[in-house]
Amino acid sequence: MTAHLSNPQAVLWDMDGTLIDSEPYWIAAETELASRYDVPWSHEDGLQFVGNPLPVSARVLQERGVALSEDEIIGYLLMRVREQVVANVPWQADARALLNATVSAGIPCALVTMSYTSLAQALVAAAPDAFSVIVTGDRVTRGKPDPEAFLTAADELGVDITRCVAFEDSPAGVASAWTSGARTVGIRRLIPIEQRDGLSRVQSLEGWDVDTVRRIAAGDVIDELGDSV
Repeated sequence: MTAHLSNPQAVLWDMDGTLIDSEPYWIAAETELASRYDVPWSHEDGLQFVGNPLPVSARVLQERGVALSEDEIIGYLLMRVREQVVANVPWQADARALLNATVSAGIPCALVTMSYTSLAQALVAAAPDAFSVIVTGDRVTRGKPDPEAFLTAADELGVDITRCVAFEDSPAGVASAWTSGARTVGIRRLIPIEQRDGLSRVQSLEGWDVDTVRRIAAGDVIDELGDSV
């Protein structure tokens, strides 16, 4: 793909939590599966795995006593979450508005998620013209917080990762995007986001427009959280 010459060259979007409010779906699916094997699984347990690769959650569920293979656990979780997303995409209104504005401005966008292709396709079907590249957890060797997924997206878009803006909501996702070299914006949804040099942290994307994204790409840092997380 030919590199986009504007600033930013591309915008890289996480999915779960950032674009769609699907984390409650994941936690409910984990809790449902755990209960089948009389394994305690709390909301706090689920929060620990927000933004992490699916095999991580699967291995912990196994260790807790869910007597299924890693692939079976992942398959079950994906099936349950996908069913709900297909029935009703739970868009984060602030992120969807900015996604639409970014696409309308002609800036290439990529979806960079640790969810697998089968689930990502359900979102893409609801926004068929939004994403030029889709990088999913089953396409990478090393999941978030490793930067591989974001670097892969930039490579497939044909852009310089340091001239991209990435939106994330989880500590693992923020670490992945920030380490990749992308200008990173952490949105405080469910999980606290620690301060990092050059990292923007916001409570919401409400009121953001393409000019705000361009400011981030140019090096501005917006930190609404201050000393708090």
